[in-house]
Amino acid sequence: MAKRERVMRMSVEQPLWRALTGYRVLTMLYAVGLFATAYDEFTRPWVAVAYFAMLCAWTLATLPRVANAARCTKRFLAADLTIAVTGILLTPVADAHERVQAGGPTLPSIWTAGAVLAFAIKGGWRWAALASGLVAVANLVERGSPARDTVHNVILVCIASVAIGYVVEVARASERTLARALEIEAATRERERLARDIHDSVLQVLAMVQRRGAVLGGEAAELGRMAGEQEVALRTLVSGGLVPVSRVSEDAAEGALVRAVDEEPEPSGPVDLRALLAPYAGALVSLAEPGAPVPLAPAAAREVAAAVGAALDNVRRHAGQDARAWILVEDEPDEVIVTVRDDGPGIPEGRLVQAEGEGRLGVALSIRGRLRDLGGSAELISVPGQGTEVELKVPKDVMDTRGKAEQR
Repeated sequence: MAKRERVMRMSVEQPLWRALTGYRVLTMLYAVGLFATAYDEFTRPWVAVAYFAMLCAWTLATLPRVANAARCTKRFLAADLTIAVTGILLTPVADAHERVQAGGPTLPSIWTAGAVLAFAIKGGWRWAALASGLVAVANLVERGSPARDTVHNVILVCIASVAIGYVVEVARASERTLARALEIEAATRERERLARDIHDSVLQVLAMVQRRGAVLGGEAAELGRMAGEQEVALRTLVSGGLVPVSRVSEDAAEGALVRAVDEEPEPSGPVDLRALLAPYAGALVSLAEPGAPVPLAPAAAREVAAAVGAALDNVRRHAGQDARAWILVEDEPDEVIVTVRDDGPGIPEGRLVQAEGEGRLGVALSIRGRLRDLGGSAELISVPGQGTEVELKVPKDVMDTRGKAEQR
């Protein structure tokens, strides 16, 4: 049984949540230690004791809340920031006025930064700016005046939290991009595996049904014809792959910009001519191609495919809707040869010259003109009653000459 791939997504922000958990515990202990060393200097120490009891209980009880983004809800963030701001505003009530004016630490001290960092990791730099702004206002109210050390601490917390929030947004966008790339790679490998399985089973069965139906005749011939149509459609689908779904997603809050459209980007290197000719195959058009890619410059490949399309249009127009056609692709060392042959009545001698004189330039321009511009050639051979054959030749070095021409 074939092994299926599974794309695993790893959260790049998870280490930040673990670090925040440790930071909250350590800063809680630090704040309690600061209070213990200066206990005798507090005018109302019982206020500080009550606050630190609540702070310790809240910090330890909410450790699971800061384990990941899913558990860290907006309601929790609001309550967490409220406790930090409350501690800042209670500092003048519990501590001596002289210590407050001298720039003494607030009750929660640097534990407050943990509440702001939680906003940054959860919601990015905008949430961090909001939380740090509220903390800044609380610090200014606690001090009573914008002292230099207070402004310095406020700006430091604001810049650090906004920077961390921005880094988190970039990390999330990178994670989504990497996950999408892994999904595309896994889907491509799975499609290649299915293509091999289909080629080895379904396509061979359909081809066998088509051949046997043609031999038996009658209703079996009709069944064989239908099997042939399904074989061609399935082969085209397998070789062509999936068309990307159009979608436009812009989310500035998440720091991501994704634009995906149906139009395929212009290839920067050679393209496989077989992929451009595959859509022409059908119940009445057979395509024979090499097993390996047939590389051509993008512009040259498009012109050759357009010339083949013009030749098939002529088959339907002049040989009838029921006429059969065959496309043969040959990859030679120096050139690529594409032959289009049909089983129609053929073209009478001199008819092409007469058509050009009458202004009908389908073959002259749509086929010969395209190949002439590429430095190749187009030969038309037709015998009345034996069909028509169009041979298209394009040199492989056309990608160099056209590339230089385009640069000029």
